[in-house]
Amino acid sequence: MAIARLDYVAPWWTYWLHNFPHFNFLFQSVDSTFRPEEASYQQSLIVLACAGAIGLALSLLTLAVYLVCLFCCRRSLDEETKRPDTCCVMWVAVITGLIICSAVGVGFYGNSETNDGVYQLTYSLYHANHTLDSINSLVEGARSNVEAGLKQHLERLDEIFATKIEYLQALRFLQLMVNNIIRELTALPDISKSKIDLAAIADQTAFIEYYRWLTYLLLLILDLVICLVMCLGIAKQSQCLLITIIGFVILSLVLSWAALGSGTATAVGTSDFCVSPNKFIVNQTKDFLTADVAHYYLFCSPNLQNPFQQSLTICQRSLTTMQIQIQGLLQFSKPIFPTAQRDLLGIQRLLNSTEFNVHQLTALLDCRGIHKDYLDALMGVCYDGVEGLLYLSLFSLLAACALSAMLCVIFRLWTLMGSREKEYNDIDEEDPFNPQARRLSFNPRRSNTHSFCSYISSLGSQASLHPPPQSQSNSTIQPPEYMNQSMLFGGTPRYENVPLIGGGSPPPSYSPSMRTTYLSMTDAQIRHLRTDFQV
Repeated sequence: MAIARLDYVAPWWTYWLHNFPHFNFLFQSVDSTFRPEEASYQQSLIVLACAGAIGLALSLLTLAVYLVCLFCCRRSLDEETKRPDTCCVMWVAVITGLIICSAVGVGFYGNSETNDGVYQLTYSLYHANHTLDSINSLVEGARSNVEAGLKQHLERLDEIFATKIEYLQALRFLQLMVNNIIRELTALPDISKSKIDLAAIADQTAFIEYYRWLTYLLLLILDLVICLVMCLGIAKQSQCLLITIIGFVILSLVLSWAALGSGTATAVGTSDFCVSPNKFIVNQTKDFLTADVAHYYLFCSPNLQNPFQQSLTICQRSLTTMQIQIQGLLQFSKPIFPTAQRDLLGIQRLLNSTEFNVHQLTALLDCRGIHKDYLDALMGVCYDGVEGLLYLSLFSLLAACALSAMLCVIFRLWTLMGSREKEYNDIDEEDPFNPQARRLSFNPRRSNTHSFCSYISSLGSQASLHPPPQSQSNSTIQPPEYMNQSMLFGGTPRYENVPLIGGGSPPPSYSPSMRTTYLSMTDAQIRHLRTDFQV
């Protein structure tokens, strides 16, 4: 059953990003072909990264204009508008917080997608590097077996079979097969001579990706903390929290615009590569790989012939022929030259080992393994990686705009809090209904006057020690008229209906002990109390 072969097709968003205009520092149009070694192409990516700096400058300029307008409008406010409507400001704050939370969700998804794509890339690079190292070790092992081991055994057999011309002719034929194997193994690619170390590239990519992922994660957490502190600042009306929020919002705003610029430049550069990756790889490997070898592994089409098939076939046939020759020499030379058996068996073992290496080498040199790693790397970078970068760019744009609006809301709240403090300060201190005014108009002469409750309490404590004798007049005192009325309607006089002292206002309520103490007071004590409370 035939296995379906997967081909790479660049996604539509890579073509969309590839069509972005590329300009150098002089704003001249640059070809969008992926050429990272050229200065003009590098300048085009730097110009794209500067879009974040332009966005930051526009945001700060907008905030400056808003602050100027805000303070100018604040100075021209009418004195009658002391209670501005905060409903609109609160709704803007809520909508801004919701936008930031939505942007954070988009950012978490994009960060995860980008990390998955880079992980797939590094895994494919490690696996391809392992395959290439295995090919290199097998080629070196087969070559060393043939060059060192077989030549030594053939030289000793040449001395042993010196008197037998037919045996010497068989050794010459074996030597010819050895030279053919060495020549074909030398024609195979030597990966150790290449200038590309896939493992080093994978290590560097994983290192950069770790810190990129961590930076975005901290930025996402910072935005969530800003939303939380913003809610606390609005709820508590705290200026300290608002000052803290302003610092964090400015920091997050700068980081968001920087992330937008770097993410856009990276996405565009990666898309330039993803549109035509084969062309770039052929140009990069032309120094140590021929074009037919590169095309064989990049496309892996059934119509393409394996460029190593002829060499591998010659090696396999030569080894099989040598096995037949060695088997014949073991059979016919053993009775005549018993000392040659050791070298012939050694050659046979080396031929078996070399033939096993050639079989493994044939399987590893097939295009399907390396081509699968190549496709996995492209899928990881161009699908998950670039898609994640697009989501991260969207997060950075939404977060930057929402943070700019949040700064406007914070400044507006600051002015509202200032107007509220001004409203409190504008209260008339001479207003008799202002409790603060009554505290401020407190007479210093009465600063040391005891309260009625404390005075009665002290009298009660004194009465508990030395109860004064009650006079006949006090025992026959009639309750006031309003107490009689209360007794008529309620049956029992309330504690609040205790007679007033000197026409002053009574405390909120009297306890039974306070009423008993008051009724037990003498006339002299009452006159003394009236003197103390006289203004």
